[in-house]
Amino acid sequence: MNSPANPNSGEDSRRIQQPGRNPHLFRPITWRGVTAKNRIMLSPLCEYSSDDGMPNDWHLVHLGARAAGGAGIICTEATHVSAEGRITAHCLGLWNAAQRDGLARIAGFIAGQGAVPAMQLAHAGRKASIRRPWEGSGPHPVTEGGWQVLGPSALPFGPGHNLPRAMGLDDIARVTAEFAHSAKLARQAGYRIVELHAGHGYLLHQFLSPLSNQRNDGYGGDTAGRTRFLLEVIAAVRAEWPADLPLFVRLSCTDWVEGGLDLAEAIAITRLLAATGEVDLMDCTTGGLDPRQKITPGPGYQLPFSEAIRRETGMATGAVGMINTPDLAEEVLANGRADLVIMGRKLMAEPHWPLVAARALGASVAWPVQYERAQLS
Repeated sequence: MNSPANPNSGEDSRRIQQPGRNPHLFRPITWRGVTAKNRIMLSPLCEYSSDDGMPNDWHLVHLGARAAGGAGIICTEATHVSAEGRITAHCLGLWNAAQRDGLARIAGFIAGQGAVPAMQLAHAGRKASIRRPWEGSGPHPVTEGGWQVLGPSALPFGPGHNLPRAMGLDDIARVTAEFAHSAKLARQAGYRIVELHAGHGYLLHQFLSPLSNQRNDGYGGDTAGRTRFLLEVIAAVRAEWPADLPLFVRLSCTDWVEGGLDLAEAIAITRLLAATGEVDLMDCTTGGLDPRQKITPGPGYQLPFSEAIRRETGMATGAVGMINTPDLAEEVLANGRADLVIMGRKLMAEPHWPLVAARALGASVAWPVQYERAQLS
């Protein structure tokens, strides 16, 4: 498997450029007709707190707090394009007008704080119909209120998991249309960036990986065949998503399992996507497809993927994976390892981390007027 080494294993010769009063982390960035005030994006963080896919006050407070905390882009959790595509029965969805209207309220609040509202669209495929983490994350069988799951091939995620039904061509066409419909609703709700989730072992990733895709038709086989479904979803979404709004793709750049996706193939997939002219950024993550994966996490452990894809393809990238300090975030951007820092657990624990980072790096940023007196503390 051609995966880069953990950056903590020896290579650490880079030096942070002196940011002065204009650190890279707090410089605006523009894709198409959308400008974010800084290079910090809230990662999609599943909250497992919806009923019938509906957003509620938890989602407003969770996303709104990070917008008030200073992040430039606020992304929803994985928002599913159908009921059957949900990870759990309590995951967020966007397939009807009521969900759209609830999400519009959240988008409006985010924009009111000076942040860009972003929407991640997803379908869990064979990893759908499981229980919430605090309920054990085990499979939720049909006999106990779960549902039939889909996949590129009739291969379960792991032992004891629900057996997916291999998708026929009609299923592929239907799910493609569902992604397009959800993108249309996201646009109507006021979201300004759409991200397609092709990572973490969910449906689009399942088609990309030879470990989960063993089809012998035009949607399987070589890299081009396994990327066909994703390319068709991108084209369908772009038909509903305005040309002046950016489209991101989250890609697992390795499966961390022998015989699965690796960095070389992730670069090849990115080149196919770049050739369409429709994708503006690759959100470079890893893993999630196979429980046999072997990962050694640490600060910045996924940075080599965003760095290599950016260098080899010219595509803008987002970096994820325990980027927890202002200095590390600044180093990533200053040294051209990514264009955007995408933060999850750190922003979950510290909603106002961007304001703290700005102070640490010497940047001058606006605080919410309600919190301005806290600058002196």
